[in-house]
Amino acid sequence: MDIAALNDIATRMVEPGKGILAADESTGTIGKRFDSIGTENTEDNRRDWREMLFRTQPAMENYISGVILYDETIRQDAKDGTPLRKLIEDCGAIPGIKVDKGITALAGRPGENITQGLDGLRERLAEYYELGARFAKWRAVIEISHPDQYVGSTPTRGGLKANNHALGRYAALCQEAGIVPIVEPEILMGGHHSVERCHEVTEKTLNSLFTELYEQGVALEGIVLKPNMVVAGKKCTLQPSREEIAERTIKVLKDTVPAAVPGIAFLSGGQENEEATRNLDMMNKIGGFPWKLTYSYGRALQQSALFAWKGQEKNYDAAQTAFNHRAKMNGLASLGEWSADIDAEVDA
Repeated sequence: MDIAALNDIATRMVEPGKGILAADESTGTIGKRFDSIGTENTEDNRRDWREMLFRTQPAMENYISGVILYDETIRQDAKDGTPLRKLIEDCGAIPGIKVDKGITALAGRPGENITQGLDGLRERLAEYYELGARFAKWRAVIEISHPDQYVGSTPTRGGLKANNHALGRYAALCQEAGIVPIVEPEILMGGHHSVERCHEVTEKTLNSLFTELYEQGVALEGIVLKPNMVVAGKKCTLQPSREEIAERTIKVLKDTVPAAVPGIAFLSGGQENEEATRNLDMMNKIGGFPWKLTYSYGRALQQSALFAWKGQEKNYDAAQTAFNHRAKMNGLASLGEWSADIDAEVDA
């Protein structure tokens, strides 16, 4: 393991003013997004959509440090025959790859899931390295049960340990292969839970995660953490202010994440586009932490561009304008320089 080389990649992934584009939607997930714009879910349409994003300037050069790809995409060529991964590299960004194989029910833990994909991962990582991937992503899914559900409430200690153990094994295999692991323990925000409950569960989750990473021999200098922000569930009647979200998230991170970690790239977790930008910006305005705080957004970077594109070539320029704008806004947020007034100026 070359820790210095891993650290160099991880540091580039969280370069100030830039963040990570999550373009690793499975075929089924991107199909749902295409349904929302009346576009058929074909291999050509998936290629055209992602090629459009990867050719967007100045977004890709100025505001995107890396792109998480799906297995299909890392093997695809653009219409002119250029490998899609080369379009990313030519912009100075780093190609990455999603390596988990989705979630399944965790045996003996009703209401909890476990992420699959460890079998054969060493061999797949070696192939992805040859294909140009220099970082990878593995997502663990943690769900908070309804606050009135006192019997069998989730997450359990065993459920957290199982998911974080898998993240630790994945991360160790990545580093063995010369690939930086993004470790992503996502606490879903769709429930009824309060911000206080999210704070508590996020703290427990991250403490468990770093115990597992240590026990698996993972070099923290060569990872990027991709956590949720500390927010209330969408169905909770009492929603916190952006100041409370920022303060609680920073406190949890300071209490759990070692300073050796180069950076933290938040998932958007279903937040609205501007909401995800605003919350990241508020944390960076507060400051005072040892790691870089940036974004690893999928829908929150792509949604406005998707709606502008509508699957039609004639809308190519409009879609790129929308993507440029959201990328620029999140780049500003990663520096603590965003404002609602700037966001209202679609001048990308």
